[in-house]
Amino acid sequence: MKLYNSLSNQIEPFNPVTEKKLNMYVCGPTVYNYIHIGNARPVIFFDVVKRLFSYLGYQVNYVSNITDVDDKIIQEAKKLGIEEQKLTAYFVKAFKEDVTALGSDLPNQMPHATNYINEMVFYINDLIEKDAAYFKGDTVYFRVNQSKDYGRLSNQILENLNVGARIEQDQNKEYPFDFTLWKQTTEGISFDSPWGKGRPGWHTECAVMNHEIFKDVIDIHGGGSDLKFPHHENEMAQSCAHDNHHLANYWMHVGRLDFKDEKMSKSLGNIILVKDLLEAYDYQAFRLLVLSHHYRQPINYSDALMKQFDNEWQRIKRALKQAFVEISIKHFQLTDKNEDAINLFVDHMCDDFNISNSMTVLYDQLKALNRSKDIKEIARLFNTIITMLELLGIKMDLVPLTNNQIELYNAWQLARNEKRYQDADVIRNRLSEEGIL
Repeated sequence: MKLYNSLSNQIEPFNPVTEKKLNMYVCGPTVYNYIHIGNARPVIFFDVVKRLFSYLGYQVNYVSNITDVDDKIIQEAKKLGIEEQKLTAYFVKAFKEDVTALGSDLPNQMPHATNYINEMVFYINDLIEKDAAYFKGDTVYFRVNQSKDYGRLSNQILENLNVGARIEQDQNKEYPFDFTLWKQTTEGISFDSPWGKGRPGWHTECAVMNHEIFKDVIDIHGGGSDLKFPHHENEMAQSCAHDNHHLANYWMHVGRLDFKDEKMSKSLGNIILVKDLLEAYDYQAFRLLVLSHHYRQPINYSDALMKQFDNEWQRIKRALKQAFVEISIKHFQLTDKNEDAINLFVDHMCDDFNISNSMTVLYDQLKALNRSKDIKEIARLFNTIITMLELLGIKMDLVPLTNNQIELYNAWQLARNEKRYQDADVIRNRLSEEGIL
């Protein structure tokens, strides 16, 4: 297994902290709205990361947090005139439904930030005692200029960082890039602390949940490329100061999914919600779109691109469904697979998820399936393709045919062979209605 490590900016052999175990943390949603398809890309990709490592025999602990305390949550709850807890509970449920609808498994753990407030207070206090943080005015800040590696993850020099990149201007700061660990507040939900009632900073939430759940350096920390700076940079800085390690040995970042050459964001209003997209298309078609692009490359989403991959999925689905029907008709139970093709598919996936080469292997098997007339070979190719697709989280809902459906299918084939086309069309419509064709 080789992975591109954002911390070193190069592809490296994967060496786990513990043999055949993978600890992975991926930054999750801030739950004040439904997720859009740009949010969905990391959800899909890191689900595939877990699937691949599990296939390779790793025991995977995949953790993705829920940010349920945030200014955006407070503002949305205030606008709707409801309690923040009610808002977040609704959108946590909606998020889980969207994750499942996308064909992804839920992470092993989904910790909520509000369940770790006491731990965050202790963590921040430790940073103050280490002189890595300070309390001034109504806020606790992290001392960025004492972090020797600051800027390493985002590949930036501290003095040259763009002040406009989500950096707050605050006269209480000793240094412009010092970031908030805790702030006092009188608006929205707040918690007791030695620095007054308030709430933690976003960067601290993830750093602390990592620290509490894993206790030590983890294998992979992941998220969207837009999180590299400042969020992941600030997480890593706290971990270096608190625990003397970079939090993770491998940092993985997924490229953006833009809409018509523009970043998709709720504030810009140019979003397509996952739940809306899946009313029009099969989730498999969208997964195919996302996964057919290398995870580090951006995707410029358009309606035309979605239709292209929907057509591609329908083509794959028809071929597999036809094969499944033929296997069912002949009551063929062969479970054999083309292990060489599967191993080649997996080998390419292990090369920093070289999806282009992996999909070439898959489509070669699909072409062979479309050409084959031998039922044994059809079954073998069918099982091979299904295995590859399942590694991508793309599943076929195939139910064994009943005796009546088999008789109906045979009657259709007979009508075609005898050139009774009108009868064949009637039977074909019935088969289509039952989802056989």
